[in-house]
Amino acid sequence: MRDQYYEELDHIVDELVQLTNTVRRAVSQATQALLEADASVAEAVIAGDRIIDETTETIEERALLLLATQQPVATDLRQLVATLRMVADLQRMGDLSVHVAKIARRRIPEIAVPASLHPTIRAMAETADSMIDSASSIVANRDVPAALRLEEEDDEMDRLRKDLFRSLLGSDWDHGIEPAVDIALLGRYYERIGDHAVSMARRVVYLVTGQLSG
Repeated sequence: MRDQYYEELDHIVDELVQLTNTVRRAVSQATQALLEADASVAEAVIAGDRIIDETTETIEERALLLLATQQPVATDLRQLVATLRMVADLQRMGDLSVHVAKIARRRIPEIAVPASLHPTIRAMAETADSMIDSASSIVANRDVPAALRLEEEDDEMDRLRKDLFRSLLGSDWDHGIEPAVDIALLGRYYERIGDHAVSMARRVVYLVTGQLSG
């Protein structure tokens, strides 16, 4: 019976890693839709959010069932509690990718991001992608040193968002109010994606050490 219990714990972790990879693809595709004004990709991201939500519910149900029936303690209890928090982070990252895709869809056939800001938005997307990839590995391997290093990538994301705002507030901004609103929102969305990746990493630190960081 206990072997089945630990197999179920391992299965939950595997599903969590798979969900992380699904969210990573959603963020990447949303960025593609944004910078290429690709309606079909934007629609795919928006429709695909249902799969993320359903997977989230499945993982939550598995974790809650183990909490209710096995009464875990110590590390096992921390793993299930951390899992419930991490699936919430992943669901929110999926929602944020949908927000990016909706901005892309709303501006089609135009590209929502002015050409001069493509490098910054692309850099934010690449940083987000790296952070989600790191979070996936951290969860799979319970890698505390890597979890602590993820904070450095979050600093880079914050720097990029500040660069966006400097462009919006600069005297040479001539793209109008609506694009400015879009860019401000996009900066916030990518920053929040990074924040949720950091939150996942901190859950792993808690899982391994029993100490809350950040």
